[in-house]
Amino acid sequence: MSTNTISTNNPITIIANELGVKSWQIEALDKLFKDDATVPFIARYRKEATGGLDEVEVLKAKERFTALAELEKRRTAIIKSLDEREILTDELKTLVTNAQTMSELEDIYLPYKQKRRTRATIAKEKGLEPLANMLLQQSSNTKLHEAASSYINTEKGVKDIEEALAGASDIIAEIISEDITTRGRLRDLFNTEAVLSSTLVKKNAEKGAKFKDYFDWSEKAQKTPSHRMLAIFRGENEEILRIKIRPEQERAEAILSRLFIKNSCTYSDFMYSTLSDSYARLLAPSLENELRAELKEKADREAVNVFAQNLRELLMSAPLGSKRVLAIDPGVRTGCKTVYINERGDLIDNTVIYPDRKPDQAEEIIRNLIKKHSPEAIAIGNGTYGRETEAFIRSLKLEGIQTVLVSESGASIYSASETAREEFPDYDLTVRGAVSIGRRLMDPLSELVKIDPKSIGVGQYQHDVDQTMLKESLDSVVISCVNGVGVELNTASKELLTYVSGLGKKLAENIIEYRKANGKLTSRKELLKVPRLGAKAYEQAAGFIRVSESKNPLDKSAVHPESYKVVEQMAKDQGCKVEDLLLSSEIRSKIDLKKYVTEKTGLPTLQDIIAELAKPGRDPREQFVAFSFSKGVNKVSDLKEGMELPGIVTNVTNFGAFVDIGVHQDGLVHISQLANKYVSDPNEIVKVQQQVKVKVLEIDLPRNRISLTMKS
Repeated sequence: MSTNTISTNNPITIIANELGVKSWQIEALDKLFKDDATVPFIARYRKEATGGLDEVEVLKAKERFTALAELEKRRTAIIKSLDEREILTDELKTLVTNAQTMSELEDIYLPYKQKRRTRATIAKEKGLEPLANMLLQQSSNTKLHEAASSYINTEKGVKDIEEALAGASDIIAEIISEDITTRGRLRDLFNTEAVLSSTLVKKNAEKGAKFKDYFDWSEKAQKTPSHRMLAIFRGENEEILRIKIRPEQERAEAILSRLFIKNSCTYSDFMYSTLSDSYARLLAPSLENELRAELKEKADREAVNVFAQNLRELLMSAPLGSKRVLAIDPGVRTGCKTVYINERGDLIDNTVIYPDRKPDQAEEIIRNLIKKHSPEAIAIGNGTYGRETEAFIRSLKLEGIQTVLVSESGASIYSASETAREEFPDYDLTVRGAVSIGRRLMDPLSELVKIDPKSIGVGQYQHDVDQTMLKESLDSVVISCVNGVGVELNTASKELLTYVSGLGKKLAENIIEYRKANGKLTSRKELLKVPRLGAKAYEQAAGFIRVSESKNPLDKSAVHPESYKVVEQMAKDQGCKVEDLLLSSEIRSKIDLKKYVTEKTGLPTLQDIIAELAKPGRDPREQFVAFSFSKGVNKVSDLKEGMELPGIVTNVTNFGAFVDIGVHQDGLVHISQLANKYVSDPNEIVKVQQQVKVKVLEIDLPRNRISLTMKS
């Protein structure tokens, strides 16, 4: 193999070029990945090794290493298959070795692939391959029927000239369909000019009303936005729509004619007919399926990216913090389940109130709970009867206590989960749901990690996209958020600890068991006493763990234990204690970082250390800001066109944003209504959980739809 070939297939070179970084940076990443280093750990604590690659770049590189490994695995399997069947030539091996994409690789392998009997193989069995080759070469002046007549053989099943020509045509059609150049040219045509068209399956017209926009639809496939692509594919899956994704047939057949028909051909009609058959029966379906898969993957990836971005915003939404909270899960028939949880999130008290049927009794219960526990905030679920419950609580005029509506999305999933049953084995679903609502107000991230991200409801078409891709992406977001915020070791749930770099489910369980048996851990170093938590897991996890009970102030920060000696030396050089470095910006300003640069610890890490000493264990999330919906606007029928209202963004999609305005039905701000300027990406303007002002454009009561605008 030549040096050029090695370079071409070298994943280091490929990924470096794709990300626009140096090869040595990707080589460093490769070594770290092979050493089981996690993405958060690499991005935060190995900046010198990678040249400061951020979390997004590290994750992209990891994904590409995986994809290129799959390509190499397939390449190896193909070479092995060809070699075992003794059909691997040097030329063929070079072609396979130099293939850069999976589709290119499969095109090369296609003619040699072991496959079931086809019309072409049957024709070959009848002895018609020489005739096919002669006709394909178009080098003979012999007339068509005269050439075919010598292949009539009743014993082999060729009764007449027509059968001979039909068999030869089948062979030629297959040869054309497996030709690398042909597939490459037509693939380019499909990629650039294919039109996505959808039509109604008439027998299912009645049940397909929601897809009526696509009953007679067509547009360039590559320009179809992901949400529309997924909607049309869903319509096909539900047998409402029939889909075709192809370029103009004439354009495709013109390419085939230029490749396979010679000007001097005396039987061009036969060849045109064969080309048409090859395209319609073999090439078009194959390339359409290939393009479908690519378009689906592209639409999936865009939808997953939107979901991931929304999930990040939701997980990183502002926490109220460690406060005493009264939490209410609203209900009409069964009443409003009311719980009190302390600043650690422990369930202390629970009861039921009926504000609609027994308002005086409900008021008495609430006031007694407040007198008994002195809550600092009241969290109310925003589901059915949420606004009415909020209005009741506000009518009590409770001074010094914030009243906040909290999203219930996914709370019912948590309430019925194994996690909830483990936490509250003696309480029913409604109590668990109320506790979850209160904890969401205190710390959205800590509570939401207990729920399958797909159940949180901030995506589009999440059930239609590739579920493996979705899970991997959402898990990456959760991991990023958990490690970005940091985890308090002695209060974190098993679910939260599971997402900490280097831990996972088993070690998280072991930490919980260790806490139960030994009480609170008093330092990061004590983690090494947890069963099966070795040096590697400790290295990966320690920097993201906080131990507020530790005597070492650095255990409460994001400074990694491997850098403690550096900080201690800084303090010694300044003639002070480590605690003084945390308290005094004046002392920190005197530190000359260049003095502490070593082969292992460079300026990026030292700068991170100084920043962390200034705000140890700082929370990157924004400060909590209370929000209230408009009074008297509780249901869709209360709305009027032109009404201006406060709202909270609940979901961002490619076509706009959904906003909760307090009427139990989110309104849509279409992408064209997000701003006075042109907007290509709604996330440029709004984020999930953002507080916004909107104006009602239109109310469709029969379909329960609300159109909103954010234009001034």
